[in-house]
Amino acid sequence: MTPPLLSIDRVSVARGDRALLNSVSLTLPEGRHTAILGRNGSGKSTLVQLITRQIYPTVGAEGDGGPGEVRILGRAHWDVFELRRLLGVVSPAVQSDFTSDEGLEVFDAVVSGFFAARGVWNHRVTEAMRRASREALERMGVAHLIGRRMATLSTGEARRVLIARALVHKPRALLLDEPCGGLDPATRRQFLEALRDVARSGMTLVLITHHIEEILPEIDHLVLLREGRVLADGTKDALLTRPVLSDLFGLPVTVERRGDWFWAHLD
Repeated sequence: MTPPLLSIDRVSVARGDRALLNSVSLTLPEGRHTAILGRNGSGKSTLVQLITRQIYPTVGAEGDGGPGEVRILGRAHWDVFELRRLLGVVSPAVQSDFTSDEGLEVFDAVVSGFFAARGVWNHRVTEAMRRASREALERMGVAHLIGRRMATLSTGEARRVLIARALVHKPRALLLDEPCGGLDPATRRQFLEALRDVARSGMTLVLITHHIEEILPEIDHLVLLREGRVLADGTKDALLTRPVLSDLFGLPVTVERRGDWFWAHLD
């Protein structure tokens, strides 16, 4: 039996006296696309950081006695660099890290995905790695950016390059934390169509967002977070409804379906 991508049991994360996640239990199977939806500050990015081992559970915020357990691909203990080679991650923090490096070239940024590093210094780059990196850039429609510096790219260009980097080593899953942040409507739609191609390729996607219209048609399962807790966990059709989303966002929300996409707006 294949272990799930993520299994967490009664996990809490706190910063100071504030609970970011509060006694959360959740399972994300490998092979199933999932969107994690919630307001800003609901714990979505904290959940991603748990998966990537940037943070660890703390003692339960409500005194449940222990730090809980996080298992990724069936294992509770990982070498962080080994884990990074199995997961592709694109987040605002990753983008800031790569675009703030004035000397980092696009092609080297993608090749660095093989080494879970930023750049290729002191690493042996094979011809197969170079070929795979070019193919990943072509797949995301940004091969023409080879030779440019990451710091000179637009938000949308940098985002596509970083997804190419995340895919280059053929990870088990791709985690996308607010991937459309900072994109204009036209660029966002082009970007989402590129992600649909990735989803259809069989790569497991976990999409973190607070925008209903960014949930890809290929994603059928949702986890709703509110104030550090799981409000609901179920299918898209069951959860993208007026009562559920009004409860999630704390305001009256109208939901519309336009073809394969869902949209929502405040009443």
